[in-house]
Amino acid sequence: MLITTQAIVISALKYSEADLIVKCFTKSSGLKSYLLRNILKSKKGKLRTAMFQPLMQLEIEANHKDKGTLETIREAKVAYQYRNLHTDITKTALVFFISDMLRNTIIEEEENSSLFDYLTTSIIWLDTHDTIANFHLLFLLKLTQYLGFYPDETHITYEYFNLIEGTFEPSELNIYCQNGAQIIILKQLLGIKFDTLSEIKLNQKQRSDFLTMLLQYYELHLHGFKKPRSLAVLNSIFT
Repeated sequence: MLITTQAIVISALKYSEADLIVKCFTKSSGLKSYLLRNILKSKKGKLRTAMFQPLMQLEIEANHKDKGTLETIREAKVAYQYRNLHTDITKTALVFFISDMLRNTIIEEEENSSLFDYLTTSIIWLDTHDTIANFHLLFLLKLTQYLGFYPDETHITYEYFNLIEGTFEPSELNIYCQNGAQIIILKQLLGIKFDTLSEIKLNQKQRSDFLTMLLQYYELHLHGFKKPRSLAVLNSIFT
């Protein structure tokens, strides 16, 4: 079936000498993988390699057979022209980290327009703002809402946060209950918007420690989740 849909590029992997296998999260059909033949050698085709950089927002015309095999893209055009997302070194580090996280967390092959809209708007926010050191922390925290394990704020005044249950607790119930500085940061981030993110002041260690806890939270709730290889680069950028 021929489909026209918006799509976000999650990853692109070289296949053979001239092909790419591109994974996209589409607005109409969820996660899809496409085989782009001869794109690395073709100079006259409708598809260009630059279109398939991580987190590019496209409008594609694709043939979806929906048989669990690689699909094909007939045409593609850039749906949103980024300002400096792929040229600013700090933003580029965030792009690779976020795309790594999305590759590890999004598995659904069905429409999820609310998740798609969250991704597009938050990525555009990243592209259009310059105070971004804490962006990935809030991005990952908000992403849990669409993945099904957003923290329960019912007892947010409690001192401990239970990573297993995603709840605040009055005491340490198990080894996965955290308290201290990371939980103070968690409470600060819960419920805020990206536009007020700059009001939260964190140093490199606080940022790194909170991200470590957040990734452990992901590990406990997503089967097969692996920490991104781009994590070390990200931590070195935000010093």
